[in-house]
Amino acid sequence: MAEAKRIEGAPIAERLVARVAEGVAELKRTRGVTPGLAVVLVGEDPASQIYVASKGEQSRAIGMHSVTIRLPAETTEAALLAEVAALNADPAIHGILVQFPVPAHIDQLTIQDATHPDKDVDGLNVINIGRLAAGQHGLFPCTPVGCMVLIEEALGGELRGKRAVVVGRSNLVGKPIAQLLLRADCTVTICHSKTVDLPQVTRQADILVAAVGQVEMIRGDWIKPGAVVIDVGIHRILSRMPKARAAGKMVVVGDVAFREAVQVAGAITPVPRGVGPMTVACLLANTLTAAERLSA
Repeated sequence: MAEAKRIEGAPIAERLVARVAEGVAELKRTRGVTPGLAVVLVGEDPASQIYVASKGEQSRAIGMHSVTIRLPAETTEAALLAEVAALNADPAIHGILVQFPVPAHIDQLTIQDATHPDKDVDGLNVINIGRLAAGQHGLFPCTPVGCMVLIEEALGGELRGKRAVVVGRSNLVGKPIAQLLLRADCTVTICHSKTVDLPQVTRQADILVAAVGQVEMIRGDWIKPGAVVIDVGIHRILSRMPKARAAGKMVVVGDVAFREAVQVAGAITPVPRGVGPMTVACLLANTLTAAERLSA
């Protein structure tokens, strides 16, 4: 059997960003509105700083109004809530994203629910979670939306009737991707750590989404031949190659054992360069959608 097709996220994300840029230009021309994205960073987590810088650069590159608010790690929850309230009231800001994780003394759920649902471009406010479950329009989490774009690309847009299995039940990825697959008329199973005979369940999947957060948990013989496999996991581990390992070289892997899975699947996302590029692209798309709705 030939190796699976690689579902490379970068070129698909670039096409989506190009469409968003066109939408930004159209909104400016027809309504005089510049979509505004505000990103709030609390503390100095190195990975978060990189993500925030990337979001700012990409939003400015397509003509959006971009604001980055950097707060010290000792910022109180009340002070952060005040920042969010000010952004909720700012007509120049259409999308608000508080970069998580936040310091331990701040409750993430409180911050999520303080963000106005119509500006919640992360899709984590309980109102938007409810809208997703109810089949209504809303702003939905960027990574699951990006996964759906990749799945549609792999299947030519035809998902109806497919059997989908999601491994992982987080509010950030597992639950929302299951809801999105259900909207696309898939038959959906959600698996987790208590699932009995997990490999037997995953072998039934035409579409398999791995979002469990465990290094290479999904093995090649857990996959149905020809399935579409979306690997959301990302982990930095020591290389398994003896010389590289001895030198302390780190490599990035996912929740799927790629070298095994690529021999069985029909299409699969690599890690990195698979799901990752789609997240920021979908954030920009959500910001444009929010600006269009708020300026209607």
